[in-house]
Amino acid sequence: MDLEKNSFETISIAKLLKEVNYKYTNVKDIVSVLKEGHLQKPTALDIDFDNDKLVVTFDGLISQTRFIKQIKNMLDKLKEVLGYPVDIEFASDGEHLYLLQCRPQSHFAQNIPSSIPQDLPKNKLLFTANRYVSNGRIEDITHIVYVDPKSYENLRDHALMAEVGRAIGRLNKFLPKQQFILMGPGRWGSRGDIRLGVNVTYADISNTSLLVEVAFEKGSYLPDLSFGTHFFQDLVEGNIRYLPLYPDGKDIVFNERFLLGSKNILADVLPGYGYLDNVIHLIDVLQTTGGQVLHILMNSEIEKAVGFLGKPRLEIEPVTFEPVEELQEENHWRWRMQSAKQIASRLDSERFGVVGFYIFGSTKNATAGPASDIDILVHFRGTPQQREMLLLWLEGWSQSLADLNYLRTGYFTKELLDVHIITDEDIAQRTSYAAKIGATTDAARSLKIGNSHKSS
Repeated sequence: MDLEKNSFETISIAKLLKEVNYKYTNVKDIVSVLKEGHLQKPTALDIDFDNDKLVVTFDGLISQTRFIKQIKNMLDKLKEVLGYPVDIEFASDGEHLYLLQCRPQSHFAQNIPSSIPQDLPKNKLLFTANRYVSNGRIEDITHIVYVDPKSYENLRDHALMAEVGRAIGRLNKFLPKQQFILMGPGRWGSRGDIRLGVNVTYADISNTSLLVEVAFEKGSYLPDLSFGTHFFQDLVEGNIRYLPLYPDGKDIVFNERFLLGSKNILADVLPGYGYLDNVIHLIDVLQTTGGQVLHILMNSEIEKAVGFLGKPRLEIEPVTFEPVEELQEENHWRWRMQSAKQIASRLDSERFGVVGFYIFGSTKNATAGPASDIDILVHFRGTPQQREMLLLWLEGWSQSLADLNYLRTGYFTKELLDVHIITDEDIAQRTSYAAKIGATTDAARSLKIGNSHKSS
């Protein structure tokens, strides 16, 4: 941070170290010296900041200091006091270790090994995987977004590759939430060299249920995948699964004929991006298969995952798309905001034990599309019976709004409200979604509730 210019600047580590070098405490624990193709740990006296090629490795920090032990002790102590494992953010000045933030590690009941049938018909298999597989199951996928790796690579134009990322971001807003998967080449979220993968941010993929990175062999070379690391914590918090696919691997199924040969409805949904329909393939699975959907089973214990076509587990309504340009005129966020305000104004705070009602996410940020839900935070200070009544009351609103949204847009969702209950303890500890109250950036917005108490 350049305090004189009041701006952020990006400079190379080498330049930074030439300017400040020993102002960093224990700099020798942070860098290694590259000499004749080998990394060497330096001593405090033999670093030539002007001429040595320095590489940040943290080797000394890990092998010659108490840093790792300190971090472990901190994590163990927080787990002991709070009663659950946490993720932490920390800082160090070389002498002292500072805890900046901690929050519970995310756990989901779905994160258990799925039983994978052995008799799945081959003509129903879309893909299989046998490397770096996690646990879980994803059912009733109605849409697939497939960025063809070969066509993407052939674009050869940075501007066109960037347009692919923008198109994905638009689709993320309009496809049914958690009912579509994203499949694409190499590294989703590549920022520097976007030839390695589609240039997106987490906000551009936030509504998908599965992020798939596809690595075709190129001669004897196998491209590196990111394994979701660009937005790993966001994927975890959003319950978005990640899966790497190696189509050329032994005994692997990859039905590219289905992905490339099925009807591509990209131009129907995003007319302005129709010129990319040889790169981005948007498949309505229900329509293409005559009523079937995609199911995905993942089992890390046997290192196997399968994606196959089958009957829906739930009753799913087909989605009728209008061109996005027409949909945008409706201001979907505005209708959702008005609905949220109406819910808050009709909420009996004494009856339900509610002291605060907040909205966040795409509705608050005026970016909601026709398939977006309404993200709600409820500050609750009541009894278990009041909590149960509150959730039933909100469920009624959620289902009614979902029906109304379907009549307005043709997008089917079972519910439209995404409700998060937080307590005084959550707010005091700044855990999970409670951290959005009073946050410095992207804070939740308070809405006036009926029969309101003063919240502390």
